Amino acid sequence: MAAPKKGRGSSGGQGRPGRALALILIAMVALTGGMFLSGNTAPRLGIDLAGGTSITLKAQSQPGKPGAINQTNMDTAVGIIERRVNGLGVSEAEVQTQGRDNIIVNIPKGTNSKQAREQVGTTAQLYFRPVLAVTEGKATPTPTGTASPSAAGSPKPSASPSSKETASGSKATPSASATTQGRAVTGALTKDTSPSPSASGTPQASASPSASVDPAAAELQKKFAALDCSTKASRAKAGANVKPTDTTVACSSEGDAKYVLGPAAVSGTDVDSAKAAIDQQRGMWIVQMDFTGKGSKKFQQITSKLSTQQSPMNQFAIALDGEVVSAPQVNETLSGSAEISGSFTQQSAQDLANVLSYGALPLSFHEDTVTTVTAALGSEQLQAGLIAGAIGLALVVIYLVVYYRGLSLIALLSLTASGILTYTLMALLGPAIGFALNLPAVCGAIVAIGITADSFIVYFERIRDEIREGRTLRPAVERAWPRARRTILVSDFVSFLAAAVLFVVTVGKVQGFAFTLGLTTLLDVVVVFLFTKPVMTLMARTKFFSSGHPWSGLDPRRLGAKPPLRRSRRVNAPIDPKEA
Repeated sequence: MAAPKKGRGSSGGQGRPGRALALILIAMVALTGGMFLSGNTAPRLGIDLAGGTSITLKAQSQPGKPGAINQTNMDTAVGIIERRVNGLGVSEAEVQTQGRDNIIVNIPKGTNSKQAREQVGTTAQLYFRPVLAVTEGKATPTPTGTASPSAAGSPKPSASPSSKETASGSKATPSASATTQGRAVTGALTKDTSPSPSASGTPQASASPSASVDPAAAELQKKFAALDCSTKASRAKAGANVKPTDTTVACSSEGDAKYVLGPAAVSGTDVDSAKAAIDQQRGMWIVQMDFTGKGSKKFQQITSKLSTQQSPMNQFAIALDGEVVSAPQVNETLSGSAEISGSFTQQSAQDLANVLSYGALPLSFHEDTVTTVTAALGSEQLQAGLIAGAIGLALVVIYLVVYYRGLSLIALLSLTASGILTYTLMALLGPAIGFALNLPAVCGAIVAIGITADSFIVYFERIRDEIREGRTLRPAVERAWPRARRTILVSDFVSFLAAAVLFVVTVGKVQGFAFTLGLTTLLDVVVVFLFTKPVMTLMARTKFFSSGHPWSGLDPRRLGAKPPLRRSRRVNAPIDPKEA
């Protein structure tokens, strides 16, 4: 008796098809419930469907770096800009090269898209420069007194700004008068611009206000006096075409201060990572930085020098695109890590951390064109695509009904299950991984209808072949499954492999097509194994299908079934002893 039980229980695990159906139904309910609970009841739309902004960045030749505009540097810049924009949580921002020296950035409408557009324009190299002088951002120097972030070598701040653990700083340190500020600028622009401590230990400028100024320094002083930081255009031009080894003038990113900055001591490539965090003791937002090995040594050297100077020459400026993003003071020598604190909001701290993490590019760029993309054209194309998909689906349904009759019900139920899983996953993957539905992705979903329908047809034809051999429906369903399963798996593997290769070797919208195709291919395997096969097993137990009803699609006479093979057994009757 044990052998027959083993045979019934080993029929592909389908002795209890209800378990597989319960599993996939639970998954469908869970995904649908998660979609509604999260509030993401619709997939995110890409720029071609939702509209957005398209920015063209043009690479600029840098002084002293002939041949810097090459494919390697352009690819590196694309990767950094993409990480910077994605670091803001923008979904489906496309960054790709066009031609030899252009980068196209497509940013769809949505959360943080405006902020991303602002940061995409800031694509030049990032430098840490010592501050030599600072005044207000107007053409005529006037006293200022705006407090700003500080740098610290330890995440543990003390209560006092002069503590060894925390160095307080100001973006525009107040001075006694405009005349005093003018003298500080003049002293900073002499031949020896680096202030040094005196023998008594008191920091003093190496040049007095009456010291001689060489022609280059005089020209720089003239630029500093005439520099107006009130407009974005003037701020962008302040540090144009300046080498890292040059002394330069710069404006703050807000335009409220202007600086004389020394040669770059640390570059953005020396920053390993940066993140915004909350200081639990002070209850304020801070930015924590970690440097690379070489960057740590450079940062230690510059902070060692700055910590002995008087304000404002104990500040280092974080300059991006020639604009000073932050200018914290240094009160101690810092090395492998640092902390910038001040009057940050959560957004401003995250912005600065994002700039520090992704701000170092091998090239400088300027915005060539900025175009607003409307969703009207994409909506028309989407409507046309959906109409084409509906027509294709209708033709598939008509074919299934005409050719497979009752079996078409199983196919339609399977397509419905596949559609529910696909839609809910697309809606949930939007906030999870930034997936956004674009026109190529819609095409991938439409193509998936044919892949899914092909799996049903393979299985149905295997069943019909078994019936043609003279077997009844229930054995035919189980015997056809192993053969159909191999064919379905091979077919889906080829489709998934093609989608994976396409996703890896392409960029932009084509990746949306590849991702959707790969996702729906995986779902096809899940639906066929956990839904189509169990439902077919249950249907085979009903009288309508098992009796071979003409409308079931499994009528043996219509399929040209052979007569069942029967073995004749000759039974020898026992001989009566009396007759013998």
